[in-house]
Amino acid sequence: MTSGPNHNGTPPRAKICVYCGSSPGNKPAYVEAARDLGRLMAENNVSLVYGGGTVGLMGEVAKTIVSISGPDAVHGIIPEALVKWERDATYSSMKDANGYHVPEEQIYGRTTVVKDMHTRKQMMAREVIEGGPGSGFIALPGGYGTMEELLETATWNQLGIHNKGVCLLNINGFYEGLMQWIKTSVDEGFVKPGNADILVTAGDAEGALQALREYKVSDARYGLDWGNE
Repeated sequence: MTSGPNHNGTPPRAKICVYCGSSPGNKPAYVEAARDLGRLMAENNVSLVYGGGTVGLMGEVAKTIVSISGPDAVHGIIPEALVKWERDATYSSMKDANGYHVPEEQIYGRTTVVKDMHTRKQMMAREVIEGGPGSGFIALPGGYGTMEELLETATWNQLGIHNKGVCLLNINGFYEGLMQWIKTSVDEGFVKPGNADILVTAGDAEGALQALREYKVSDARYGLDWGNE
């Protein structure tokens, strides 16, 4: 699946999906990196789609972008079951048209509450796929959920479901273990050498945005036809 121009002939706005923790982590560098990423995305007119939480690194990226670019630049997508876990006090009073509690739009942007995790991931990916040049996926530090979404997105790239870049924002060496696992998987014959760079890396937010702009699709991907998947 590839993106195309808008009806007026101009390319669509770049959109980045950020995977990251609903916790801030134990080092200030993680929150600083989330804020830096949000600031640079806003300064480069890049929209955000993310998991819809208002706490941890998720909340920092979202509210940083909204503070600069306004609420239209951010779309959070969150399953109903996670609302009570990935929220702060701004969820307490606002409701959407379906009666779901949502955070203050002027702080965190637009929020869509969905029924399940699959719908959340599919909607986030589709927005990126339909985005303009420089669109893609960035992973800040996080836990199981971040890793699951990150590797599924990389797998979708390998299978030819999308052709967008996937970048590890490797703060404090957080993703060194994953990078070593990829190398070991190549060495042991489980990942094709040409697919080792489906996941690219950057040490800071500026490098991550550049990595997505310059992303090269692997020639070793599987040429599968997924239709409208």
